[in-house]
Amino acid sequence: MGLKERIKEVMFARHWKTSDVASIAGVSSSAVYQWLGKGSKPIKSIGSVAVAERLEESSGYAARWIATGMGPKFADDAASPKVKPGDLTDEVRIPQFDTGGKMGSSGLVLHDQPGIIREWTVSSEWMHKNVHRITSVSNLVIVTGFGDSMTPIFNSGDPLLVDTGRRQADVDGIYFFRVGDDAFIKRLQRIPTPKGTILRAKSENPRYDPFDITPGMDFAVLGWVVKAWCGEDF
Repeated sequence: MGLKERIKEVMFARHWKTSDVASIAGVSSSAVYQWLGKGSKPIKSIGSVAVAERLEESSGYAARWIATGMGPKFADDAASPKVKPGDLTDEVRIPQFDTGGKMGSSGLVLHDQPGIIREWTVSSEWMHKNVHRITSVSNLVIVTGFGDSMTPIFNSGDPLLVDTGRRQADVDGIYFFRVGDDAFIKRLQRIPTPKGTILRAKSENPRYDPFDITPGMDFAVLGWVVKAWCGEDF
């Protein structure tokens, strides 16, 4: 659902006219027409936290939902977060994973990295429809898939969306992690043992052997792989 549809829903629910929306939001009628996509100009974002909050106060719909389509729809939902200035753009920038300049022997090594995807810019609507169960949009990064150990889930050079807010392998899943200065993307499985739970790192490609991550190893989870895009040549 885009901005146009969200504004229309609020207007229908509250029996508002375009002039009502303009008066309540403190904007011109032409601004509302742009939100609704009327005329020759493209749909324009809300543009101001104050505007979104005024609409929330009078409509009961959450400011963040009105502005971006993200989060709970209604303001009285206990889980509804406050809208922030960075939320009010129709574009979401997802940067490349930052190694802190340590791409070589002096730090974190991404083996067989076949070139790097610098960043993605997507619409907030795309984010709302395609990315779920993340800690925060601001925690998302792009990691370029490296090596063929996870084929057929993804191939070397494919883009991966990683949530860096997940720093514990508390459930089984595919994680981006390091052991020492070497980086890996593997499926981590929790294995109970008499001495406690260990993590078993498993590849999708059967040619690669699994390995165990045990207490005392220099290990850290860098993020949880939210999505992977598997490229195919045609």
